[in-house]
Amino acid sequence: MSVNAFPVPVGPYQIARRHGNLLFLSGQIPLDPDSGNLVEGGISIQTERVILNIAGVLKSYGLDWKSVLKVTVFLTDLNDFPEMNAVYSRLIGEPYPARSTIGVAGLPKSSRIEIEAIAAV
Repeated sequence: MSVNAFPVPVGPYQIARRHGNLLFLSGQIPLDPDSGNLVEGGISIQTERVILNIAGVLKSYGLDWKSVLKVTVFLTDLNDFPEMNAVYSRLIGEPYPARSTIGVAGLPKSSRIEIEAIAAV
């Protein structure tokens, strides 16, 4: 999976916006950067794609996950939390950012997960 790319926004918003020393990243769903389609598979595959998409956005600003201060994870099924958390822990590594996880009724394109982030620039 590519870490150098990220999908284009699916609506009228910026993928990220800098304000002072902070970078606000819009929520990412598990879209394949090349096709723009939702990746097939369960929560592990979708979580990995979202994390790689965010890594691509961060890289475009000269940053990486160590710059991330706070993330918010949205899950359509909180029973997916342990599996999501295992992938998240493996891919992000320490120091972990502050995090909230919220259960939601639905996400764009029927995604199971969306993650937004705030990073220090």
